[in-house]
Amino acid sequence: MTIEAIWFTCFEQICFNKEAMKNMKRLRILCIADGRLNRFSSPHSSIDSKYILNGSIEFLSNNLQWVYWEQYPWVSLPDNFKPQRLVHLYLGWSLLHDLWTKRKELLPCLRWLDLSFSDRLMQTPNFTGMPNLECLNLKRCRSLKKVHPSLGNCKKLNKLSLYRCKSLERFPCVNVESLEHLDLEGCLKLDKFPNFFGRMKLELEIKVEGTGIRELPSSIQYLTHITKKHLLGMKNLEAPFTELDLAGMKKLIALPSSIGMLKGLVKLDVSWCLKLESLPEEIGDLENLVNLDASCTRISKPPSSIVRLNKLKFLNFAGQCLEDGVYFVFPQVNEGLRSLEILNLSSCNLIDGGLPEDIGCLSSLKKLDLSKNNFEHLPRSIAQLGALEALYLSYCKRLTQLPEFPEQLDKIDAYWSNDSICNSLFQNISSLQQHDISASDSLSLRAFISWEENIPSWFHHRGFDKSVSVNLPENWYVRDNFLGFAVCYSGELIDMTAQLISLCDDGTSGITRKLALSNHSDWNSKIYFFLVPFAGLWDTCKANGKTPNDYGLITLCFSGEMNKYGLRLLYKDDPELDANCSSSTKHSYILGRVMFETKGELCRSICQKNCGDGLIGCTQKVQVWRTSLTAATNQKGYVL
Repeated sequence: MTIEAIWFTCFEQICFNKEAMKNMKRLRILCIADGRLNRFSSPHSSIDSKYILNGSIEFLSNNLQWVYWEQYPWVSLPDNFKPQRLVHLYLGWSLLHDLWTKRKELLPCLRWLDLSFSDRLMQTPNFTGMPNLECLNLKRCRSLKKVHPSLGNCKKLNKLSLYRCKSLERFPCVNVESLEHLDLEGCLKLDKFPNFFGRMKLELEIKVEGTGIRELPSSIQYLTHITKKHLLGMKNLEAPFTELDLAGMKKLIALPSSIGMLKGLVKLDVSWCLKLESLPEEIGDLENLVNLDASCTRISKPPSSIVRLNKLKFLNFAGQCLEDGVYFVFPQVNEGLRSLEILNLSSCNLIDGGLPEDIGCLSSLKKLDLSKNNFEHLPRSIAQLGALEALYLSYCKRLTQLPEFPEQLDKIDAYWSNDSICNSLFQNISSLQQHDISASDSLSLRAFISWEENIPSWFHHRGFDKSVSVNLPENWYVRDNFLGFAVCYSGELIDMTAQLISLCDDGTSGITRKLALSNHSDWNSKIYFFLVPFAGLWDTCKANGKTPNDYGLITLCFSGEMNKYGLRLLYKDDPELDANCSSSTKHSYILGRVMFETKGELCRSICQKNCGDGLIGCTQKVQVWRTSLTAATNQKGYVL
């Protein structure tokens, strides 16, 4: 009987009979799949000693056309094995050192060669006798040090994987006439890009993340198309939507000046190139560039030519890995970057002067991220960013004053632990607030949204409820100084009701307003900042001759479920902030936080007096302190 195919799954030791194998001269298909193979383990550990036979296999049919053998247990193929009809050869997870020992083999029909996970393979075979090879898989051959230069003769090669060949040092060349996919990801010791032979196809994809490549070839102008993450691709120069992704090339130190010849480039990603210190001036020649990501690099000064990228919409320099004493400096805008919508400069070690004074020229900018930086002041021209919707300033701990807000801004993150920041936020809101003080009982308020989770401590009255009632202090209202009630609310909020109640409530003199947020959001993870303006709340017609100071209670009822809230009386000149900034006099009063009980209860306060011998709590002298503070603040034109 003639046997032409052997196909089985092996769970036990394999034994070969030499004579039986010699008699299988017409054997065309050999498939030995190992049912015990653990694909997540090392090839060394997955081949046990019982599976490996002494000596080597002595004979395989030269008529074999298709071979699939998992965990081939010998260091090479038999010397007399010359399968010139072989089309497919898979020897994954093997113990191969060399495919053939010290000779090259003519395999004119071979199209598929897969030696992946062969952990002991140190070098590839000579490819001279494989002119029709189309796929070569050497994935995770962790001892492989070099690829034979004869690979450049394989003109039909369309897929080559050297994924995580961590010992690979030499890969001199590859023929790209048919190549569509080249995977070099994780080749840590490969520091030079291979030379390309032949005329390229229209599209070639190359994975380069995690290689040791330090420089790209000057012929980069031919490498213009990327279709997947971590791919450096190639396409003709006139092709649209082209991308160049070099992310994660941790040893890349420079981009060639010829990158400016990539006129069709739309996206450039050099993020996590941890040794990249600069971009070439020619970057400004990328006239069609839309997206540039240079985050987590060492770039401290982008080239001035970058402002010529008038189609750029996304620009990211976040997380620069700068040395101590090196500060990031963004170039003058000079009315460039006309299409830029998102600019991320977070964690860039920005200080005063690092942002251009003409940043307000970015007329299309919608999101500006300056969080985690060290500046104390921001350019005034930020107020001119007419399209700005979101401003991120969280963890800018040296910043004490927010800039004036552009008209469209409604999302802001800042370092809310700083009372001065909170105060300047509401001073800004007050200046932007559009009051409708008509006879209508409803008032539309503009809210600012933040991703903060907690109510800032700047708000004197904080709690968790569907409503808040706060006893107002004596003489709480002063004309031309009191602005309104600053409110913070966590969770979804659409509308609410505000009510002022008289000290001598007769049931008829309360003033009630319905309030609605003009820009509410459904995201429960956000908090809202908004101001209930006194000018919009007060109604002289309903006051029945009473003055604002005749009212002693403010109540807010929120729509929706119970959530965290905060409330504070807002003044143009805040006596508490002034007191905190004026502590140089030996016997001065240091204003502590004044807390008024909610739900209509009596107010209570805590103060501290500097007596020279230390700070002494004066909880029993509240009225004395209050009288003194009132007299002092009256001299400045306001009363607490």
